[in-house]
This record gives sequence, C-alpha cells and structure tokens, in this order.
Amino acid sequence: MLRTIAIAGIGAGVGVALKLPAGALLGSLIAGAALNVTGVAQPVLPQWLLAISYAVVGWRIGLSFTRDTLRVAGKAMPRILLSVALLIAFCGGIAAVLTRWWGIDPVTAYLATSPGGMDSVAIIAASSPVDVPFVMALQVLRFLGVLLIGPPLAKFVATRQGGVPPPVIPT
Repeated sequence: MLRTIAIAGIGAGVGVALKLPAGALLGSLIAGAALNVTGVAQPVLPQWLLAISYAVVGWRIGLSFTRDTLRVAGKAMPRILLSVALLIAFCGGIAAVLTRWWGIDPVTAYLATSPGGMDSVAIIAASSPVDVPFVMALQVLRFLGVLLIGPPLAKFVATRQGGVPPPVIPT
C-alpha cells in the first residue's frame, strides 16, 4: 500500500511539475501504468481504503445536487432522458462492436465505453467480474481524447455560433 501511495504522490508531483492538463491525475495514472506494464510495481489498495474512497466519491456526487440543480433538471427532463438514451445506445453500439469483432465480454466492453466519470466506472469495474485494466485503459483514452479534442472543438463551435473565442493565456 505504501508503494502505491508513493507512486501516486510522485506521479502527481511530476504531472504538476510538467504542467500536464489535470497533471496530478495524469501523472499518477501514467506512473502507475508504466510501472505496472513494466512489471516494476503493481499498485494495490486494501479493501478498507477502497470502501472509504467509494464513499467519498458517492458523497461528492450526491452533495453536488442542489434544489436549483434539480429544478433546472426537472424542466429539461425530456431532453435529458432522450440524450441519456441516445448516449447509452451509442456506447452500447461501440460495446457490441468490441464484443463481436474483438471477443471482449459484453460487460467489460460496455463499462469500457460507458459515459460518465472514471471514478464511478472504476468502482463498478472493481466490484464486477470484468477486465479492469482494459476498462480503465479505454476510460483513460476517452479522457485524454476529451482533453485534446474538447477545447479546439468548443472554440470551433463557439466561433461558428457567433461567439468570441476566449483569449489564449500564455503558460
């Protein structure tokens, strides 16, 4: 456990020092993945720490709902439900392709392509009989894709809609 915490801490520090987007998260992920793939270390956490982490994630999600949030969501509920259904169907389609063409089991394939936060997917994957490294690899790939493609796409859409692109802040 101490080795895992050290990997996470050092990886986070390096990620921040390198000024990576979401440096603490990406630095830890890259360090842990590299050490795991090379066989140098296999990050493992005890069940009690995982349980506490799951509770914190649940509290963070649950406490983010306010009356105003629920009121706005209630007004937009038909569009929200349609969007959610389309997103689930799209992810299910990608999962079906993974299952049919690459022989990935359906639950692993769906969790690997499912929308939402990586933290929630990690909790579900860790408590299910799935290929957790595959699920998390695809989730990280999706996250990196959003980090790389999201800002230019948002700028493109904003300028096409008549908005003014945000100023570029030098780093």
